[in-house]
Order: sequence, then structure tokens, then C-alpha cells
Amino acid sequence: MAVIYERVALIGLGLIASSMAHAMKAKGLAGEVVGYAKSAESRAVALEIGFCDRVEETAAKAVVGADLVVLAVPVGAMGAIAEEIGPHLAPGATVTDVGSVKQAVIAAVAPHIPEGVHFIAGHPIAGTEHSGPRSGFATLFQNRWWLLTPQGADAAAVARLRALCEGMGAKVDEMDAAHHDLVLAVTSHTPHLIAYTMVGVADDLRRVTDSEVINYSAAGFRDFTRIAASDPTMWRDVFLTNKEATLDILGRFTEELFALQRAIRLGDGDHLHAYFTRTRAIRRGIIEAGQDTAAPDFGRAAQVAPKGG
Repeated sequence: MAVIYERVALIGLGLIASSMAHAMKAKGLAGEVVGYAKSAESRAVALEIGFCDRVEETAAKAVVGADLVVLAVPVGAMGAIAEEIGPHLAPGATVTDVGSVKQAVIAAVAPHIPEGVHFIAGHPIAGTEHSGPRSGFATLFQNRWWLLTPQGADAAAVARLRALCEGMGAKVDEMDAAHHDLVLAVTSHTPHLIAYTMVGVADDLRRVTDSEVINYSAAGFRDFTRIAASDPTMWRDVFLTNKEATLDILGRFTEELFALQRAIRLGDGDHLHAYFTRTRAIRRGIIEAGQDTAAPDFGRAAQVAPKGG
């Protein structure tokens, strides 16, 4: 594939940013990848693995001359980062983000983007419970959706960013920011909150059962623990910045839970069977859409050729 952006600056070097770097290098989509992370250790790892051609000690330095800047930090930090890099962005550059909340990110970032720079908020619906610069791998975005919320951005800039996402293997769609936040509250945010809660309940019970809850974990509970292992800073910020939609869906979940609780108490097997049949169909739909593929071997993330190799 042809180079789409000559210089890409990755602000934050965790799972998503490092996977983007691996994918861009594997497909030849970027001429140079420049990285920045608050942690000196993360910056060193990025150079050691080789997914960044160089790293800078400040975000402002990292974005100089970049034609694409990717904000890959927790959503609560996006505004401060945007304020720092704003004066250093090149005219005609595109700024995007990878946060799973869009309204709050747009409100925090857009005021700091200067005239002549394109801001296109985005969200790759891809990830694992792993985090940090060693967790990335080139195929993370394969057959996954990458949502863009352009908010009236320049059509040519949107098309270029779309081409990059598709080049990394993603399927791209566009939607309104408010609708995005509601959809993600259903498909991601509330399920994560439920997983954290269930694991917390199990931890309380573990103290009573002498670790039997952990030792005898069935597949369902193991799925909860995998989800609950996600980065706590990222998820704290998600819930604080998408609180309205999450509370709305959490309220609906509570109503459904009470209905199931009543059916169990009354022995209403017909209600339970009908409910489980309907929800089973949703699971089948996810599989048929190809959105339940197994994650690749994370060890391959470290097998990228070193810089210049």
C-alpha cells in the first residue's frame, strides 16, 4: 500500500497507539512514526521494540511537522494535551483520537485546534484487557469497526483518515457523537461496569469461601475477570465523561434484572426461556458479523523488526 501520511505523531503509547504503529509499519501506511508518552519507561520500550522511529519527551515536540496526530491518552487527559499541542500543529494536519467517548472529547479538544487544522474524532472498537506499549499487535483492527464522528470536518481529510483506518484492516463508519455515546454505553460501557461489579461481589465472597470462587471459576466468570482487568484510569474517565448515557442504560439494565428476579422468584419458566432465546439470537448475530474472533498471540507484538531492519 502507498504511504497515506508522511509523519504520524502518536500521543500516548499504549495498546491502541502501539497497534496502530505496528499496523502502519506492516502495511507501509506512514513514512515516519513519532511517539510521546508521559512515562519515560514507555518511551524507551517504544524505541526498544521499534514501532516508533523516534520519541520525544513532550507532546508539543512530537507533533511538530506531523500530518496526522493521534490522541491516545485517557479521555480525561485529552483537553490538556490538546491545549499543549495546539500552537505546534502544522497547517493542514489532521488530529484524531481513539477514545470511546465522543461528545466529551470533542468539547475538550476542539477549542484548542487552530484554524486550518482538521479535527476528526474517532474510536476504534478494538482492544484487549492488556495495556502498555508491549501489548500492541498489527492485526488488532482486522475486521473491527472504526467509528468516525467528523462533525462537519473537511471531506478530503475525512476520506484520508478513513483510508488509513481501512488500510489497517478496519471497517469504517460515521455517526453523530451523541448517538455514538449511547451505542457504546450499551455495547461497552455498561457491560464493563457490570463486569467490575460482579468481580467485586466475587471478591467479597472469596473471603468467605477460602478462594473457591477463584479456583473454580467457570467460563462466564472468567469472561467477567478478563473485562475487569482493563485499564482502570481509562475506564474511570469513560464513566465520568459518558455518565448520562451510561446511567440511562444502567437504569434499563436494572429494570430488566428486576423482571428476571421476579420470574425466578415466581418460577416463571416461560418468561425465562423466552428471554434467553431472544438474547441468544443477539449472540449469534455477533458471531455471524465476525465480531467474535479470537485475539492473536500477544507475544508477536515484540517481533517487529527494529528501526532500520
